[in-house]
Amino acid sequence: LIDKRLVAGKAVMGICVGLQVLFEKGLEHELETEGLGQLPGTVEFLDAPQLPHIGWNTVEAAKGSKLFEGIENERFYFVHSYGVRNWELEAIGSFIPPKVTWTDYGTKFVSALEVGPLSATQFHPEKSGEAGIKLLTNWLNTF
Repeated sequence: LIDKRLVAGKAVMGICVGLQVLFEKGLEHELETEGLGQLPGTVEFLDAPQLPHIGWNTVEAAKGSKLFEGIENERFYFVHSYGVRNWELEAIGSFIPPKVTWTDYGTKFVSALEVGPLSATQFHPEKSGEAGIKLLTNWLNTF
């Protein structure tokens, strides 16, 4: 379903685990699980001072981000223990360069991605008050 939407240029939004499943694989308790493979990378247990990561954090919004337009300095609500700590994809051929947003919670991890019609957040915009409403509105305005 996701492949069909993306090929047709239709927008897709993943939230929390919805971001995590888009990656190639996940590692949980030494068990490797295949993801949907839409994005390169591995979801793994975060090396952070306290897990699960529950609460409000700022993000380092990607330059030119459409999702974070007007809310670059806001805080968003997170609930997770796993994340993507490494990002290596820049651009492939005519592929649209991804916009990667980071959060630092004792370790840096990907907190949002924008890759053409595919967007995803590790945090919960639906639980992030006015900033979350603005982010979802920004996403709706991208298509």
